[in-house]
Amino acid sequence: MENCPFCGQVEKLFENVLAQAFYDKSPVAKGHILITPKRHIASYFDLTKAEHDEIEELLRRSKHYLDKNFHPTGYNVGINIGKAAGQTVFHCHIHLIPRYCGDVKNPTGGVRGVIPEKQNYK
Repeated sequence: MENCPFCGQVEKLFENVLAQAFYDKSPVAKGHILITPKRHIASYFDLTKAEHDEIEELLRRSKHYLDKNFHPTGYNVGINIGKAAGQTVFHCHIHLIPRYCGDVKNPTGGVRGVIPEKQNYK
C-alpha cells in the first residue's frame, strides 16, 4: 500500500511467511516492538487464522528476544483498532512494550490508562 510505513518494512527483527516484527520508530520504552501482518489490512479482527497464528509466533519470539536482551520486568501488549481507539496507521499492528520497574510513577491499571480517569480502579 502506498505511503504505509509498515508495507515493505526493511529493517526486520524477525519474520515468517505472513508476519514481521521490527522496532517501533517512536518507542514508548526501550525495546518497543511492533508485529504486523505482511498483508495490508487495517483491523486485527479481519486477519485470517493463519495470520493470527504467525503473528502469535512472532509475538512470543519477540518477547523471548526482549527477555534475553533488555531484561524487562513486565509487558504491555496492545492493539489499536479504529480511529476512536487511537489507530493512526491503518495497517494492523500489535505493540509489544517492555516495562521496567519505576518507568512510571504508578502503573496500576496498565492498558486501562488509555482512558486516564479509569486507569486506577482501586
